[in-house]
Amino acid sequence: MTDLRALFSSNEPIDTSEAFTNRERQWELFATALEEHLRHVTAPRFDPADLETPRTNIVSFHGVGGVGKSTFLRKVEAALGGAGQRPAQWGEPVWAGHTIMPVRIDLARSAGTSFEDVVLTIRAALAATVARPLPAFDLALRRYWEVRHPGDPLESYLDRGGLASRFGKGLPQQTQSALSDVAQALLLPGTVGSMVGQVTGALVGALRERRQTVKALAGCARLAPLLEAEPDFKALSFYPHLLAWELDRLPAGSKVTPVILLDTFEDAADRHRDFERLLQRVVWLMPACLFVVSGRSRLQWADPALHGQLDYTGPNAWPGLTTTPGTLPAPRTHTPGGRQHLLGDLSPEDCDDHLARRLIKNGRPLIAPALRTVITERSHGLPLHLDLAVGRFLEIRRTGRTPEPADFDCTFPALLARVLSDLTPEERHVLRSASLLDAFDLELATRAAGLTHQAVARRLVERPLVTENPFALWPYHLHRAIRSVVRTDDHSEDRWTDTDWDQAAARALAALGEQWTTAAAATPTRVLLVACLRQGLLLARDHRLTGLDWIIEAAHAYTDDSVWEPLGLTTPTDPAPDTPADAVTELLTTITRRQHEHRQRTADRLTAVLDTGLLPAELTEMALYYRAKAHKDLSHNDAARAGMQQVADAGGRLAPKARRGLANLARLAGDFPTALAAVPTLGWKGRHHRVLGDIHWSHANTNQAIAAFEAGRAEAEQHGAAGERAMTQVRLALAVSFADPARADDELALAHQYLDGLDQRANTLLAHTVALIKDAGADDVTDRAQHLRADIDTAGLPYLHRFVELALAFHHATRNEDQDVAATIERLHALTAAGDFAYFTDIAHFMAARPLPEPSTIRWTTSEDAVRAAWHGLVQARQEHLRTSA
Repeated sequence: MTDLRALFSSNEPIDTSEAFTNRERQWELFATALEEHLRHVTAPRFDPADLETPRTNIVSFHGVGGVGKSTFLRKVEAALGGAGQRPAQWGEPVWAGHTIMPVRIDLARSAGTSFEDVVLTIRAALAATVARPLPAFDLALRRYWEVRHPGDPLESYLDRGGLASRFGKGLPQQTQSALSDVAQALLLPGTVGSMVGQVTGALVGALRERRQTVKALAGCARLAPLLEAEPDFKALSFYPHLLAWELDRLPAGSKVTPVILLDTFEDAADRHRDFERLLQRVVWLMPACLFVVSGRSRLQWADPALHGQLDYTGPNAWPGLTTTPGTLPAPRTHTPGGRQHLLGDLSPEDCDDHLARRLIKNGRPLIAPALRTVITERSHGLPLHLDLAVGRFLEIRRTGRTPEPADFDCTFPALLARVLSDLTPEERHVLRSASLLDAFDLELATRAAGLTHQAVARRLVERPLVTENPFALWPYHLHRAIRSVVRTDDHSEDRWTDTDWDQAAARALAALGEQWTTAAAATPTRVLLVACLRQGLLLARDHRLTGLDWIIEAAHAYTDDSVWEPLGLTTPTDPAPDTPADAVTELLTTITRRQHEHRQRTADRLTAVLDTGLLPAELTEMALYYRAKAHKDLSHNDAARAGMQQVADAGGRLAPKARRGLANLARLAGDFPTALAAVPTLGWKGRHHRVLGDIHWSHANTNQAIAAFEAGRAEAEQHGAAGERAMTQVRLALAVSFADPARADDELALAHQYLDGLDQRANTLLAHTVALIKDAGADDVTDRAQHLRADIDTAGLPYLHRFVELALAFHHATRNEDQDVAATIERLHALTAAGDFAYFTDIAHFMAARPLPEPSTIRWTTSEDAVRAAWHGLVQARQEHLRTSA
C-alpha cells in the first residue's frame, strides 16, 4: 500500500510504502484459532441455534496505541482475501476446501460506524459472496428499515455509506427478492408483495399456524417472535441469530465461513457499555462466524463483575478470554482455547527493516543505517514512533538539510496524544506518577499519585501500555517509549509543571522508603533493598530531593554484608555532584564499582565526593572507611591507618569495622599481639572470628584457624550475612589448603558456591590463590600463578601478589627447588619492603628451613622457633602426601 503522506512530502521521485513487518507470531495465533474454529463448526453436533454453549468464536489482539493493530488486521483481511496479498513469511493457509469471507469493520469514532453499519456491513459482504437471499434475516431487516428509516431507501443509504461500492448492490436486490418470494408463497397480491408490514404480518400468522407454504422458514423457531417485536435497535441486535440460521441452511457448495475483523474496539466502549453490549450480542448469536477484535485493552467479557452490564459474562461463557490482565505475551506453543493475545513491540531487526523499506530512492533505502539505528533505539519497537520519525525525516529534508541522528533525539507530541486520548483525567494523573518509576505495584502507583484508593491504578494497569511480569518484585512497568514521552511532555493541555513532577517524585520516594522500612522490620530481602535504593536514589537525584533518611539506612544495609549487586546508577563526572543525592549516588556507585576498577580509582573518587562536603554525616564516615580500605589494598598503610582511626574515633556505626581494620593493619605490620588483643573488643560487627582466624593461620596453627573460621561462618549464617559467609569460607579454605589438600577441594567448591552472584572480586582472586596452595607440588602451579598475577594487576589489588608469592614459596619448598625458593623470597622481600606483610618473607624462610638473613622485627604471639617448626612441618606433610599419592 502506498504511503500517500510520504508521497506528497517531496518533489523527488521517492518510492513509498507502508512497510509491513513480520507479525508472524500473531498470524500463527490467528491461523491456529481459525483452524480450531473450522473444526468446531463443521463437527456433526454443532448447532448455530444453540444459545447456551460457551463461545470460542473470538480472538482478541490488544496493544498500546500505535503498535500496529489496525495494520495487522488490514493485512489479515487482505491475506484471507487472496494468496497474492499474504506475506511470504506467513506461509500457506491450512484451511483449503473452506470458503473464507473476511470483512473488516472500523469501529473508530472518526469512522462514524454505528451498530446499523456493523450489521449492514456483514450482510452486504455476504450478499457479494453468497449471491442469494437469506429470507429470514432479509425480511426482518427490511421491516426494520422501513420503520426506522421511512423515506430513506436502503439502496440510497448503502450508496452514501460506501457499502454499495465496497460490496456491490446485491443486498437491496436480495432483500426485495426475499420479500417477493414470501409474498408469492403466501399467495398475496402482487401489490402487497412490496409492502413489508403486510408480508411479515401474514408470514407470522402462517408460521403460527404451521402452514405448509412456509415450511422452509418454519424451522427457525425464533423468526416469528422477532418479526412481531418492535423493530428497534434492541431487535436489530438479535437479528444476527436469523443470519446464523440462514448460513447454516446454505447448500454445501455455497457454504461460507465469515471472519469478521472488528478494528479499534476501544472506541466501542462507553460509560454504560451500550454499543459493546450490542456487538457482544452479535458475536454470541453468530457462533459459526469467527470474530477478530483489536483494541488497546483486553476484552473483559470473561469477568463475572460485568454481569448486568453485558448479556453474556464470566469464564464459563467465554473460556478463551480468561487470561490474567496485563500478563506477559503467550509462549510460542499455542494453548488451545486461548483467545487473548498481546500485540507487542517490533524487534530491533524488524524496526530497521521497516525503516529501510519505508522510503526508497533509486532502489536504495533513503534513511541511512546509522540514522535507522538511532530511530530504532528511541522507538523501543513502537511502530507509531517509527511512522512519526519517518514524517520528521521528510520534514527536515524539505528544508534542504540532511537529517542527522541528533534530530531524532526527541519525543513526538502526537504519540503522547494517542496515549492519553482514551484515559480519564485520574488515569492520566496516575500514569504520570507511575512514569517516575522503573517498576511499580498498585500501592506504589497510588501513593506516588497522592491518592488514597487503588481503583484508578488498577484500571490503568489493565491497559496494554502497562506490561506485567507477575514474577517480578514490582510487577508493572510502562512501555518504555510511552514512559519517555510522558516524562518529557510539554504540549498536552493538562501537562504537569516542574513543581507537580517534584511533588510526585517526593511522594514516590516516601512510598519506596515505607515499603523498605516495613519489610526491613519484618523479613528484609536484598532484592527489595537494592530495588528501593536504586529507584529512590534516581528520584532523589533527578528531582534534587531532600529527606534522605531512609536512603541513609538503606545505604548502610547495602554495604553491611559486602554483597555488591550493581545498582545500575550512572553518575555524571562533569559537573561534579551538587546535591546530597548526587553525592550519595556517587558514593554508592564508587563502592560498588571498586570490584571492577583499580583501587586507586576508587580512592580518587571517594576523595572527590568527600571534598564536596555534601554527604550526610553518617555517610561521610562510610566514604572515609572505604577510602581507608582502598588505601590498605594499595599498600598505602599510613593513609589507611589514619582513615580507620578517624572513623573509629568518631564512634559511629562503622566504628567496629574501623577497629577491625586497625587490628588487621597491626597484623599486616607484623604486630600480632596487638591484633590479638583487639579481638575481644570487636564482636560480630567487627568480625572477631575472621580476625582471629587470620592471626592463627599466619602462625600455621591450622586447627585453631579452621575452628575460628568455622565459628565465623556459622555466625554469618545466623545473621543471614551472605557476603561475610563467603569471605570467611574463602579464608577457611586458605587455612585448610596448607594442611589438607583433599578437604581443601571441598572447601573451595563451597567457597565458589557462596561467592556466586556476590561480585566480591578480591575474595574471588584470593580463592584462585588458595587453589595454587592446595595444588602445591603439581607441575602447572607456576604457569597458573603467572596468569593470576595479570588478573591481580588488572583489578588493582597489589596486596594479593604477596599471597601468590607465598603460595609459590610453599610450592617450591615442597619440590625442594632451592633456586626458585630463593627467587620467590627475593620477590617477597621487594613486595614487603614497606613493612606490611613482611612476615610472609619470614614464613617463606621457615617453609624451606632457611635461616633469616637478619633478626626479624615480626612480633609473633608465640616463639619464632615454634612458628618456624609449624610452617616447615606443613611442607614436610605435603611432601609425604605427594609421595604416598604418586
